[in-house]
Amino acid sequence: MDPSLIVFLIAILVVGILVFIAVSMTNKHGHVFDKEQYQVDFLSIEQSLQKGNESSYSMAIIEGDKILDRAMMEMGIQGRTMGDRLKRIGKDKFSQINAVWHAHKLRNQIAHEHDFKPEYRQALHALETYKQALKDLGAI
Repeated sequence: MDPSLIVFLIAILVVGILVFIAVSMTNKHGHVFDKEQYQVDFLSIEQSLQKGNESSYSMAIIEGDKILDRAMMEMGIQGRTMGDRLKRIGKDKFSQINAVWHAHKLRNQIAHEHDFKPEYRQALHALETYKQALKDLGAI
């Protein structure tokens, strides 16, 4: 085999590896989110939470849960439910996985327990958790 052909193939391999590394470093989560849209959507949820307006507590939690679930689905995380997706995504993506689970369970209480009414501080904490989770995923 011609030595110049070998050098050429090695150069192509090196360039390919460098391109792969560059792409991996600029897109650490493997998906590019429309961050501006996620920020607008999440800000709207935060602004909907009003101390003294108990119905806003439940709605803020439910909407925060939806936006996080949307981000996970957009990333291609498989699962029939958000709980399934949370199990699949694992601890490595979220800095506060236990808090995310707690917020999601709070959402489930709202959705499935007719008499459950969250408190303002619970809604605020859930929104803070969802916001951090979205940051962890690179959505905001």
